[in-house]
Amino acid sequence: MAPWQVRDLHENDLGQVVRLLEESRDTAAEPVVTLAEAVGAVRGGMPAVVATAGATLVGVAVSLVAGERAWVLRLAIDREWRHHGIGSGLLSALEKSFTDRRVRRVGALLPSHELGETAFLNSGYAGRPDTTYFEKALPSAPAEATILDQVGGIVPQAGLWDRIAGMDAEKAIIERRLVMPLEHRDLAEHYHLEPPRAVVLFGPPGTGKTTFARAVASRLRWPFVEVFPYQLAADPHGVAGALRQLFARVDHLGQVVLFFDEAEEIASERRDPTSLAHRITNELLKLIPVFRRRDRRLLICATNTVRRMDPAFLRPGRFDYLIPIGPPDADARRAIWARYIGPDRLAHVDLDRLVEASARFTPADIEYAARTAAQTAFERHLGADGQAAAPADPERVTADYLDAVAATRTSLTEDDITAFDRDLRAAARV
Repeated sequence: MAPWQVRDLHENDLGQVVRLLEESRDTAAEPVVTLAEAVGAVRGGMPAVVATAGATLVGVAVSLVAGERAWVLRLAIDREWRHHGIGSGLLSALEKSFTDRRVRRVGALLPSHELGETAFLNSGYAGRPDTTYFEKALPSAPAEATILDQVGGIVPQAGLWDRIAGMDAEKAIIERRLVMPLEHRDLAEHYHLEPPRAVVLFGPPGTGKTTFARAVASRLRWPFVEVFPYQLAADPHGVAGALRQLFARVDHLGQVVLFFDEAEEIASERRDPTSLAHRITNELLKLIPVFRRRDRRLLICATNTVRRMDPAFLRPGRFDYLIPIGPPDADARRAIWARYIGPDRLAHVDLDRLVEASARFTPADIEYAARTAAQTAFERHLGADGQAAAPADPERVTADYLDAVAATRTSLTEDDITAFDRDLRAAARV
């Protein structure tokens, strides 16, 4: 093997550091210090060192200093580089940094038989059998923001749930099946009701599946992580490797809604055991049960074509519900139009005509048409010379919206609706 050396951790090392911390654990016990907390300490300027062999990072140690006391938060060594004195070298380099900060006592907490025990003993650390470790989980630590940023997550703004117009039947099912058991966990436990861990939303494009997923996260006030198949395909480790890394990182969040759009692209029906799609689906089938073991997390997969997904992927035990999100009916279209028109202009609009004219419109289609009509009225109000003109005749308002409907290409075809009706009968599980 090439010789190794120890140096301070640089900012561009962070990707390899995260990989080492995720992959080098030796026991099933959860680390005392989470990955998010370790990364947060690094970003906060706490002492951290790495061991390198050529251009490859093979070891890392991260610490936290508070006054005269320091803690070694995490120690990780690549499995191929164990038993080469790297652990002791990392600790020695940290201690030099501690001396500069006038630290007098150094401690570490790690699960029994975890990597690092030998390194600590060889470096003069003594166990404390007379101590008992206490822990209490508090709301999300700032360090979790680092992990959330790495996976492209957000905390959705409040109120998204209340702003969903129409779609009352779908909204009621999602509220009863998903939101209420997760919001009232103690009551659910009293009735031996296991809160959902994973669900599929299926239906034609543009019907609001993503909106519902984001609104559930907003209602729960949980972080929301949206994943697209093309993002996974662009990962240098391949889709399967990207999935493993994503689930490992999300595991360090205290609570999360993990949302996969176009899920049929990564969970298609397995036909050829030698194909890449087969391997990807197998990987996801292994990751979902692990994800389900933790509380306060929800996996939502959205698909336009549930029939293309692997049957094993959809069975109970992996997904609790398969919830249809169909095209809006007349009442739903009326509510959606009313939302986008606004109360000040609603009195001047013939809603019945708009509802009838937009029979095959999705919520997204209605939003686009409403915006087009508003733009037309706005430009007419300003006048050709850009100066403010008198408001349009109220009788013209409905015509603006009807013209916009006529100019909007609908998202749904008769084939889309027929296919959804077939999926509704064959796959729905609510």
